Amino acid sequence: MYLTNQIANFPQALERAQTIQLLVLDVDGVLTDGSLFISPDGFEHIKVFNSLDGHGIKLLVENGIQCAIISGRDSEMVKARASALGIEHVFLGVKDKLVVFESLREKLELPYSACAAMGDDWPDLSVLAKVGLPVAPAQAHFEVLKVARYVTSESGGNGAVREVCDLILKAQDKYDVLLKQSFR
Repeated sequence: MYLTNQIANFPQALERAQTIQLLVLDVDGVLTDGSLFISPDGFEHIKVFNSLDGHGIKLLVENGIQCAIISGRDSEMVKARASALGIEHVFLGVKDKLVVFESLREKLELPYSACAAMGDDWPDLSVLAKVGLPVAPAQAHFEVLKVARYVTSESGGNGAVREVCDLILKAQDKYDVLLKQSFR
């Protein structure tokens, strides 16, 4: 039901999602709820990821849609999670996300219209402004919400990424087929 309601709110998103071949994700505030658990020694010791998001990413990857992570923070936990999900393109500790995105897009020989990105704060704006489908989780900063062409009903770390994965699969007529296979 959430997807149907959100598509009604952002009807152009379904059309834009039809051609997506690459989904670029931020981490904090997108794949996680944005909370940072920092110990007194200054090290981050935990990140919490949502299993719904993970399954959605796996569905995209298994169906030929590439996923990438571009994050300003470097984290062994993110590297491990990305590996478990089959995400081949992982860029951590990035200062300029647009430079990394442009390099990846050129390497994959994709037009902007075939790329989607999901971000929640100012460091994501440069990439969101370029892609065919810019997405924001519900709790994103208001400047990001203004750029987004699809805003999820869920917040980051709470199934927002899965919502985008479902949108892309639905737009590309793969969702119902995959759902039927789940009942076998």
